[in-house]
Amino acid sequence: MAESPYIIDVNLQNFLTTVVEKSKETLVLVDFWADWCSPCKVLIPLLAKLADEYQGKFILAKVNIDEQPELAAQFSVRSVPTVKIFKQGKIVDEFLGVQPESALRTLLERHIERPVERLRQQAYDAYKQGNIPAAIQIIQTALASEPNYYPLHLDLANYYISNKQLEAAEKILQSLPVNIQADALFTQLSNKLNFAKIVVNAPSLETLNATLTTQENDVQARYQRGAYAVLHGEYENALADFLSVMRLNRRFEDDAGRKGLIAVFELLGNQGDLVSRYRSKMSALLY
Repeated sequence: MAESPYIIDVNLQNFLTTVVEKSKETLVLVDFWADWCSPCKVLIPLLAKLADEYQGKFILAKVNIDEQPELAAQFSVRSVPTVKIFKQGKIVDEFLGVQPESALRTLLERHIERPVERLRQQAYDAYKQGNIPAAIQIIQTALASEPNYYPLHLDLANYYISNKQLEAAEKILQSLPVNIQADALFTQLSNKLNFAKIVVNAPSLETLNATLTTQENDVQARYQRGAYAVLHGEYENALADFLSVMRLNRRFEDDAGRKGLIAVFELLGNQGDLVSRYRSKMSALLY
């Protein structure tokens, strides 16, 4: 096999620098193999071909388990070929045996960092600093280079919602393919958009707080305040308000209190102490 700058032989002495540290710069596939292994002789040329084709987007690190038994033991390699994928100093994926080239390409595309990921991070940083227009502009720039990369579309919808550009956000969400709409993140953004629609014509948060100080059973004010709380990331306050709406009037806007609780559960990934506590409270009201 011709020498390649993207294929290296790894031993116990250089593993830390050539695999762990290197994976903080680029993806590293560690292929545990042996001379006597027939499937290894099928897989290695496939991986080598891809390493040259991808031109440094990943490094192929080969470990001969007969020459490096300590490494094989350290990573619990019991059969070969075994491939472990390192990214940012950690194992992020692995597979056993020979894989077809199409499956290998899919695996690589899942883990290789796209250039637009840096733009996504820049946009997120701007968003967290409160500069939402800058975040939107950065994501639009990224979309110009990768228009079919759907995480960018979801990012843009999120920033549009935060910037009160609700029609633009809704247009993006409605245009996404069915498989993307099945994703949990899509559901979370749809819920966030619905809460944003609730507050767009609602009184100010200060007005709602004042109203509820004197009229604590005002269902609409409590529901609107819960929507504000969601958009501010104050999920426990939101859950408390939606639970009160559910307790006060199950008929309010077609059981909006219960639906609000469920939507917040989804925003929280349907897990965690907060979800467990309020799910129990909701069940107590239901049954």
